[in-house]
Amino acid sequence: MRVTYFYWMKREPEPIRETVPEHVSYWHGLGLRGYLGGPYTDRTGGLILFDIDAVEEAERLVAGDPFVRAEVLDSWQVKQWEPE
Repeated sequence: MRVTYFYWMKREPEPIRETVPEHVSYWHGLGLRGYLGGPYTDRTGGLILFDIDAVEEAERLVAGDPFVRAEVLDSWQVKQWEPE
């Protein structure tokens, strides 16, 4: 299944800047099928797409995201996506 992970950043530039390298390394290091991700151009958040067997597994991966662990996100959401 295709999953989307949307996230929105808090307005705390320094902790975010410090966490970005770990966040990028974490997602690239997972080697997920169909991975595509990056920030919004205004840097208010980002979007990550990937293929996975279960939404619960995706939520577990998101819980390990350095942005989530560092509490620099205002909010985030994981949703199953069915592109046409």
